[in-house]
Amino acid sequence: MICNLCPRKCNAERTEDTGNGFCKMPISPVLARAGKHFWEEPCIAGDKGAGAVFFSGCSLKCCFCQNFEISHENNGKKITVKRLAEIFRELENDGSACIDLVNPTHFADSIIAAFEIYKPSIPIVYNSSGYDSTETLKRFEGIVDVYLPDIKYYDSDVSKKYSACPDYFEKASSALLEMKRQAPEYEFSKGIMTKGVLLRHLVLPSNISDSKKILLWVKNNLGEDTYISLMSQYTPFGNAKLFKEINRPLMTAEYNKTVDYFFEIGLKNGFMQEKSSANTEFIPKFDNSGL
Repeated sequence: MICNLCPRKCNAERTEDTGNGFCKMPISPVLARAGKHFWEEPCIAGDKGAGAVFFSGCSLKCCFCQNFEISHENNGKKITVKRLAEIFRELENDGSACIDLVNPTHFADSIIAAFEIYKPSIPIVYNSSGYDSTETLKRFEGIVDVYLPDIKYYDSDVSKKYSACPDYFEKASSALLEMKRQAPEYEFSKGIMTKGVLLRHLVLPSNISDSKKILLWVKNNLGEDTYISLMSQYTPFGNAKLFKEINRPLMTAEYNKTVDYFFEIGLKNGFMQEKSSANTEFIPKFDNSGL
């Protein structure tokens, strides 16, 4: 196939076994882990844990990614679409609160095909970097129940510097509006979100002004009731060492200023993190388990 699934629109050839696009992934899904994950937001994981399916490769490749070994180094195992559908069924049968598709963008075709084989009755969560194509997202309408995108950057210079992606906000903001169109209202069942859009924003060291611009855009464009997870878990990882200003943990004062601004502008629904979340012990082992 010639791939233009993500906004990079590589127009790259991907075969069943190889890929020469930005993500370097083949058509066949490559996974690094599948199993219960208890460290998502409470309304995603609940007490049972999210049925997380971690896809290898990435269309964004942030320099500081905590999943560097699978997003940049592409570690993982190639499986069939049929096996992917079986994994969905196994996670559902294991009592997972949802099917959590972690970094699914570049495998959209295979994921949709797997759901044609078997679609679980628990919520389907699309957990992405936010750098998504609206054309690709429209294909998930009626399949995805909950959108769980990152909204990482506002300033194009910042996104270019850390993700080689100067058009990040342009594309991500359009993607968020499409997600909101598909899931305009929030629904919950026993504390688990079954419909809606839950945004994630990782507060970066030395970039508080960017975080404030993002929060204000969300309030003005998606509404003050939008659910936002403000994350303090930043830990220097991967190639963060190349940039002095982010090659350090997030300071408590930086995070607190972002939280204060959240309330100052009238946002109402949010999840906040303890500083203890900035710990590598919360990163799953990408050991091909569950595959």
